[in-house]
Amino acid sequence: MSAHCARAWSATGVEKNETGITVREQTELHVCNSATHEFVYSDRDFIRSGVCWLDKRRVGSISDCGAGQPLSRFDLTLRLGWQEKEKLGFFRYHLGDLQTKILPGPHGFVAQLNIQRGKERRKPQEIQSIRQSFNPNQFNFNKIQPGTEAAIDPDGPAYLDDGVTHTKTLVIINVSPLEFGHCLIIPEPSLCLPQVLTRDVVRISIESVLMSSHPGFRVGFNSLGAFASVNHLHLHGYYLDHMLRIESARTEPLCPGKAFHLLSDTPTGFLFYTEGERLGALIQNICKVTDCLVEKNIAHNLFVTRGRQPGTPLHSGPSRPGIRVIIWPRVSCFGAKEEAAFNVAMCELAGHLPFKNRKDFDRITEAEVTEIIQKYLLPEKEFSMLQSQLMHVLQE
Repeated sequence: MSAHCARAWSATGVEKNETGITVREQTELHVCNSATHEFVYSDRDFIRSGVCWLDKRRVGSISDCGAGQPLSRFDLTLRLGWQEKEKLGFFRYHLGDLQTKILPGPHGFVAQLNIQRGKERRKPQEIQSIRQSFNPNQFNFNKIQPGTEAAIDPDGPAYLDDGVTHTKTLVIINVSPLEFGHCLIIPEPSLCLPQVLTRDVVRISIESVLMSSHPGFRVGFNSLGAFASVNHLHLHGYYLDHMLRIESARTEPLCPGKAFHLLSDTPTGFLFYTEGERLGALIQNICKVTDCLVEKNIAHNLFVTRGRQPGTPLHSGPSRPGIRVIIWPRVSCFGAKEEAAFNVAMCELAGHLPFKNRKDFDRITEAEVTEIIQKYLLPEKEFSMLQSQLMHVLQE
């Protein structure tokens, strides 16, 4: 995986939990151009209502999110900067308008053909353990060349989270993009954190989606053993101008007081829901679940998207008032992944299927996709035991 600098976040406030509410003074978004610009936001920039899909699923204008309202400042900053890097030739290939189709069937899988990504992207690292230590000799995001691929301001302000002081969250374009706006979000690269979720990176994933007025902006995470390509803590963010079934899929309450639910539709997983309130408590509970998975050496994928409130009927309208954070525990896959293959990671579990060869794209059916995905999920008995253990952890 390789990248050029497009964005860098740094926070200037101190995160405090007061009765479970996250308080932030302000945050700055640094744009790595010849002249550095700052994007400052607070929780007033979180969009807690009015996000919805129009009847048309494709969005044609950069200034229109297709939801009856303009793009947010966050969206405009990210999208315009991404397009600027595209014009400057920083990408390994021209993404263009990817050939896309909806597979027939109730799941509505969104299949896309992206042959160049399979050919041009950096060779993924060999992973041997979910808790593998950071290796400075392998490719990592500190090896991006300053001035040409990244520009990190060493004098930026800091904030405090769990007793650890951070100075930056870097956002860089992925030079082998899978969709428009595909970027990598890296908290404090110089700390050399391995690919294990922290409270800070979970917060960033949720706040990023909350700041977007586009219902198709998603953020996700692949753990080691779940097709993460680089063992240096990072998230993926990108736009997909299509609805996904998981935005409104059926759920069952597990610990309602903790906003913890079972995603009962295939692929079965766990779901947290928020409309932007009490983020501190929510993030703490999400990390209790992911920490438990790491302790048990269970690989997992996380996906953050706009969605319907749990308990609402499937296909109950275009409104996406809140954020669904979905966690899929899964079978571990170690070694180097085959780039031309259909590898099941966060996108595929969410219902977005990037294909790197035309044969699979043209011929695959919903039933075949479901069968492949099921092989990567935990067996039913093992999943049920894990569910009971996680409910106990959250209720302690």
